[in-house]
Amino acid sequence: MPGFIPRAAAAPALGTAAVLLLCSCSAGAGTGTGGNSAAARSGQRLTATLGTAKDSRGPAPAVSGARRGGTVTIANQSDYAHLDPQKIYSGEAYSTSLLWGRQLTQYQVVDGRPKLVGDLATDTGTSSDGGRTWTYRLKSGIAWQDGRPVTAAQVKYGIERTFAPGFEAGPTYWPEWLTGSKDRTEAVKKYGGPKKDGDLKAIETPDDRTIVFHFPEPQSDVPYMAAQSSSSPVRPDKDTGTGYDVKPFATGPYKIVEHRQNQSLTLERNPYWKPETDPIRHAYPDRFAFTFGKAVLNTAQEVLNGQGGGATTLTTKGTLPPELISTVEHDPVKRKLVVSGSQGAFTSDLYIRNDRVADPEVRKAIAYIFPRQQARQVLGGRYAGDFATTLSSPAVVGWKKYDLYPAAPTGDIAKAKEHLARAKTKVTKLTYAYAADGPGADQVAQVLVDAFAKAGITLVTKGLEPAVFSSEIVRGDSPYDLWLSTNSVDWPTPSTLLPDGFESHLDALSNSTRYSDPQVDRELARIARIGDAKRKADELIELERKVMRDVPLVPFLYKSVSQFRGKDIGGAAIHPIYGVTAAADLYVRN
Repeated sequence: MPGFIPRAAAAPALGTAAVLLLCSCSAGAGTGTGGNSAAARSGQRLTATLGTAKDSRGPAPAVSGARRGGTVTIANQSDYAHLDPQKIYSGEAYSTSLLWGRQLTQYQVVDGRPKLVGDLATDTGTSSDGGRTWTYRLKSGIAWQDGRPVTAAQVKYGIERTFAPGFEAGPTYWPEWLTGSKDRTEAVKKYGGPKKDGDLKAIETPDDRTIVFHFPEPQSDVPYMAAQSSSSPVRPDKDTGTGYDVKPFATGPYKIVEHRQNQSLTLERNPYWKPETDPIRHAYPDRFAFTFGKAVLNTAQEVLNGQGGGATTLTTKGTLPPELISTVEHDPVKRKLVVSGSQGAFTSDLYIRNDRVADPEVRKAIAYIFPRQQARQVLGGRYAGDFATTLSSPAVVGWKKYDLYPAAPTGDIAKAKEHLARAKTKVTKLTYAYAADGPGADQVAQVLVDAFAKAGITLVTKGLEPAVFSSEIVRGDSPYDLWLSTNSVDWPTPSTLLPDGFESHLDALSNSTRYSDPQVDRELARIARIGDAKRKADELIELERKVMRDVPLVPFLYKSVSQFRGKDIGGAAIHPIYGVTAAADLYVRN
């Protein structure tokens, strides 16, 4: 979900103890509700199962010990880039927007275990015609913040908006899938949105509670895709254009009463939300008060020390600053205020630009040179994540463990030299780019310089301004061979990994490694037509192994995330899909 940084191969690893979510749906697992589940304690990464119609009924299972009342303060350094549901493409924004928005489906989390269930819909959908047709029936009793009922036509209108100008940065699956297009650019030539082209024939609403999607090709992952914020309803009479990005109309347990951009966001109860319709959300606090602008380190110090309003404050964007890790490790009271878990299905990898480092023997050598242990230690040690050997995360449906080029976490220089000796192209110098603002970024660069020098390669490093990092590494004449990146799938299946990052026709923003293999392209085209979800996932995972034999990148970490909460905040746990503290389960203890 950038995700999960969905399709975000270009998103830099920022060199923090736990990289912030920069994108959409991310799949995986972390701490359970309340942070005390077996899943939380073991740190295992769990895949999301599909729930039944019974699972889709409300109310949501209660959080143990929770009480109503009080105000939760969420202190984040920056405001949200988007609140318009069709523009949201960030795991943290997905998670937090559940407070005021609802989708066709969503993830119910019980004891840390994620299950996809119907949210607006009575179940996760019914397919027919080999996966080309999907039908959803809306629950009765779901209303907007003014009491008017949510209808199928409003869900359709929300999805139609994803085709319109101004929605380019959001998820593109609805436009691509509904028109059978290879990308959004092609899709919007066929349909330009509701205000330009009116009704989209591919979506039918035979009555107020039924919505039917017709896809040109089989689509087995519609239930997961329908959990994205782009599947939220929008009332045409409330669609204020750019203003809707600041203050969308609510269907969830809270409504936005004030949003002062880059300063504050205030939520209060939505009196028309009915918990008996909602298997996902709780509404324990009376109020949520978001503040923006304070540095994460300052917020963390206030929260961990209980200063000011720190006891009822937490962060959903910031992570435990590396400067405070030692303090937390040696103070059991503060350690209890750290909320840790798997960062969904996010992985961190050393990316290789394959058109510049074209010899696979050189890329194999890089895999053996890479000093994972030293690099992870700089980034926060175990707080940063578990060592990875696969492209996909263990949180992805169908994942299988493999290690094609096994090496000690410290690297294997002797093995690297063997592959360099076999290379047709002799390499003595490579370039490494990194975002220069992240804590530890300079140190990681030096760790890599030292490791490559042992193999006889001079690594030239370049720290780039974060604002230009992505554009610099993807431009055609970019001089950089290597960079660290954090990436994820857009939901917990492999359907958005290889197809959205390793097809040769993709632009450099998506296929930033410039991986190209005609046989892989043909296999992806064939697999795309498979309507059975399990078979499709199994075949994509098997194809992943073939791609990774070419070493387009070097796996580094299955990402973990550590955030912090005040002593009077209850229910704080990392959402197993979105990889941040789940706001919908929070309560005030006193």
